[in-house]
Amino acid sequence: MAKSKRKAAPGDVATNRQASWRYHLLERFECGLVLTGTEVKSLRDGKAQLKDAYAVIRDGEAWLLGLYIAPYPAAARDNHDPERPRKLLLHRSELERLVGRTQEKGLTLVPTRLYFAGTRSHAKVEIALARGKDLFDKRESIRKRETGREIQRELRELHR
Repeated sequence: MAKSKRKAAPGDVATNRQASWRYHLLERFECGLVLTGTEVKSLRDGKAQLKDAYAVIRDGEAWLLGLYIAPYPAAARDNHDPERPRKLLLHRSELERLVGRTQEKGLTLVPTRLYFAGTRSHAKVEIALARGKDLFDKRESIRKRETGREIQRELRELHR
């Protein structure tokens, strides 16, 4: 059995590993998604990409833009548009809170993972309220990661 290249939890369809690199993730929210049948089937096959996706709030509704869900091959002519805007389902209180927070300078909504909740019945997306990192912050993240690796390496050497 070949090892999977993807680092994700077992129920995950897609993860946005670039999100923690590009942004400081402040708060996370679980949202439902309004999808068509062919989109759900394509997601069950793991054919989605979150890399360039982002969420916006328009007219009191949350929308996920830039999420790519590949066309379902068996649907031929009745297929969906791969990059159409998709409505996010949130509680009213969460939505109002997000409206207030995204008005602050520099805060945005970034999807971090796409998965099926519970017994694989409902597609969910986890979005995070995020603030963009500066180049200095990215260098600091690299420095911390490398230091942690060196410490782990030294500890392994001591235990041998």
